Amino acid sequence: MILPDRVAFPDGLTTGGTLETIAFGSCLHQGKRQPVWDAITRQRPDLFLFIGDNVYADTRDPRVMRARYARLATQPGYRRLSELSPVLATWDDHDYGENDAGAEYPMKEESERIFLDFFNVPAGAPARTRPGIYSSRIFGQSPRRVQVLLLDTRYFRSALKRSPPDMDCPRGGYAPDEDPDSTLLGEAQWRWLAGELAKPAELRVLVSSIQVIPDRHCYEKWSNQPLERDRLFRLIRDTGANGLIVLSGDRHFADISRLERNASGYPLYEVTASGMNVARIGKDEPNAYRTIPHSYREDHFGVIEIEWDRSDPVVALRIVDTSGHVAMEKTLHLGDLQTQRR
Repeated sequence: MILPDRVAFPDGLTTGGTLETIAFGSCLHQGKRQPVWDAITRQRPDLFLFIGDNVYADTRDPRVMRARYARLATQPGYRRLSELSPVLATWDDHDYGENDAGAEYPMKEESERIFLDFFNVPAGAPARTRPGIYSSRIFGQSPRRVQVLLLDTRYFRSALKRSPPDMDCPRGGYAPDEDPDSTLLGEAQWRWLAGELAKPAELRVLVSSIQVIPDRHCYEKWSNQPLERDRLFRLIRDTGANGLIVLSGDRHFADISRLERNASGYPLYEVTASGMNVARIGKDEPNAYRTIPHSYREDHFGVIEIEWDRSDPVVALRIVDTSGHVAMEKTLHLGDLQTQRR
């Protein structure tokens, strides 16, 4: 069963009305209970973003992958939400098809077709005509435009550099790779992103399935390819892309991070919402950028709430549990997120 994506338009097209409430989440196992959908629906979001590990396919068999997406489609809570709100999505490793996989994954072309079919992306959409599933939309009109940029951190990503086992990673993890040929997004996606960031918008939501700011844990993150991370910050600055907030998943807990000094030209906030029904109890991973002392480790989703009627619009970043209670919150102003061209 394929659920409709009511905003499957070409990149950058302005569509729909003003966004005031955006819900988002990642890491949803299709075979487990999913009470989170009722809590999300009660928020009555104007848009829902699936930001990776939307199912756990973990296969090289297309039939198995399609069956696991189909199981999500039968969930009553997901069906109700999709009738209420448009849904946009990108993937992470488990819905891509293999744990921590990148460009080497042999089924990536078939996986892309299955993903696009499930989210009902039309034949003429850019994602149907190029490798990778990255896409963008602009919602609303000036001065209340929201640009949503969904990155593909899987299809083009170079092999990661392994690190030896240690106390934090007994099975080993990943280390920074300074090779200038190592890529996360691939050159075509980088060119596309530069063009999209140059478009006018008051608020930008950049969706990366893996964490951008946290750099001290040994798992997947942008700082495994530090030249790519620096390139992202410079691109935000050089395009004058104001009002940008990062959303990420992958880690099976929630965090709100702030990077004060970076090449983007203004403080960069990142909301990690990871664990719609598979949040992981355990000790905190190291993260020097937390705005709240501890991560949140119960099932949850994220919400961005925008108060456009203020002279300097207020943006609330929230983590909400499956009962609808706010577990974490950071409030800021759009005026805080202004870049200076150099």
